[in-house]
Amino acid sequence: MPKGDGGTRWIDNNGKSARFHNGHIFTDDFGAERVFDAWLDPVNAGKWLFATPGGKMVRVDIDAKVGGKFNLTDRRDGEDVAHTGTYLEINRPKRLVFTFAVEKYSREITRVSIDITPHERGCDLKLTHENVLPEWAGRTEEGWAKILDGLARAIDGRW
Repeated sequence: MPKGDGGTRWIDNNGKSARFHNGHIFTDDFGAERVFDAWLDPVNAGKWLFATPGGKMVRVDIDAKVGGKFNLTDRRDGEDVAHTGTYLEINRPKRLVFTFAVEKYSREITRVSIDITPHERGCDLKLTHENVLPEWAGRTEEGWAKILDGLARAIDGRW
C-alpha cells in the first residue's frame, strides 16, 4: 500500500513562484519500474493523471520520448481542460522531467520532476513542481496529492 511520508512543503521564491515537494512511499507490488511506467502509459495514465472524479478524460496523447509532448484533456462540467507539456528527461525507472501547463487557467509553463528511488520493498517517489504561481500553490498541492493517490489505485488495480 502507498503511504505519504509527510514531506510536503512550499518554498516561496520572492513571491513570484513556489516549489512543491511531495514524498510518497510505495511498498510491496509497487516496484520502481511499475510506478515509472504508469506515468507514460496512455491507457493507465488516462485513468488517474489529471483526471477528476466528476470529469471524463476525452484525450490522452503521450509521446514518451525526450522532446515528445503530452496532452491529457479532462472534460469538466462541459468544458475541456487540457494538461500539456513536453518531456525533458526520461531515465527509466529513476527520473522523469517535463514541462507542464494548463492554459485554461494560466499561461505559465512550469516544470515537474519525478524522482523514484527503488528499495527492497518497493520504491519512494519524490515529486517536485517548480515555478508554481503563489496563487495556485494550495490547489496545486491538493491536486498532486490526489493524483498520487490515483496513481496508487491504478497500479493496485483498484481503478
